[in-house]
Amino acid sequence: MAAASPVTFDDVRAAAARLEGVARRTPVLTSRTLNSLVGAEVFIKCENFQRVGAFKFRGAYNAVARLAPEQLAKGVAAYSSGNHAQATALAARELGTSAVILMPEDAPRSKREATAGYGAEIVTYDRYTQDRTALGEALAEERGLSLIPPYDHPHVIAGQGTAALELLEETGPLDALVVPVGGGGLIAGSATAAKALHPGIRIVGVEPEAGDDTKQSLETGARVTVPVPRTIADGQALPTPGALTFSVNQRLVDGISLVSDAEIINAMRFAFERLKIVLEPSGASGLAALLAGRVDTPPSRIGVIASGGNIDTERFVQLLGT
Repeated sequence: MAAASPVTFDDVRAAAARLEGVARRTPVLTSRTLNSLVGAEVFIKCENFQRVGAFKFRGAYNAVARLAPEQLAKGVAAYSSGNHAQATALAARELGTSAVILMPEDAPRSKREATAGYGAEIVTYDRYTQDRTALGEALAEERGLSLIPPYDHPHVIAGQGTAALELLEETGPLDALVVPVGGGGLIAGSATAAKALHPGIRIVGVEPEAGDDTKQSLETGARVTVPVPRTIADGQALPTPGALTFSVNQRLVDGISLVSDAEIINAMRFAFERLKIVLEPSGASGLAALLAGRVDTPPSRIGVIASGGNIDTERFVQLLGT
């Protein structure tokens, strides 16, 4: 007998109700030029316009809002390279509590400054030599805080799934949904919502070539750990999928495509020049897979989640100049 899923479609719908009037209902863009290049009708869910500039606010707010009053009073902790850090900090502020965030020393300056700007205390670590999960758990225990992980938590996953729920409510049935993959929370939540609404939809994840831990894990049937990826897509620079997210993705994800840093930059450039939007590298990886032909035999109607746009001007110019 199959194990029960940690997240259900009802959980995603409940998260959507909780986020109503708090999270933004982000726009869905289309482009005739993009459709022509891809050979399909493409719908881009622009989570770069979400609060904190990324989809992460959905899951963080849903998780913090689910805490008991006594937990909320003590504060929350999180670990993140940037977007979940900002999301948890803002969710904590919105819900009247404090946040302590563990961030890598090399996290983008704009993300560190934004996290501090939302009122969080920042503690740094070396992502290449230290285990952020162990550090985060120890920090939360030491200070009596509730830990809000960036992806491996049922309430976080359910919140992230609201992005796909909104997309499908606007577009109607899609043949495929293309989703960036880091720890797997966005695609797990999105797949839960999409497959419930349209069981025949194909769910395609996208990872950077340097960090294909989810692809390897799905192919072998067990979680695989790779060296911490060195990629411009810092939000996807993770060595292993989450336990909960993998359990969902193993059932619902149909395949993983890989993209190079150069292909991600090309997608960022296309988004800026043709769609008039700014995407960070992780946020552009789904679009990169479509533009580079990494999605096998594209179907006629494709949704893609542009997961975030948090990148400072200097870094954006530097990347697009390469």
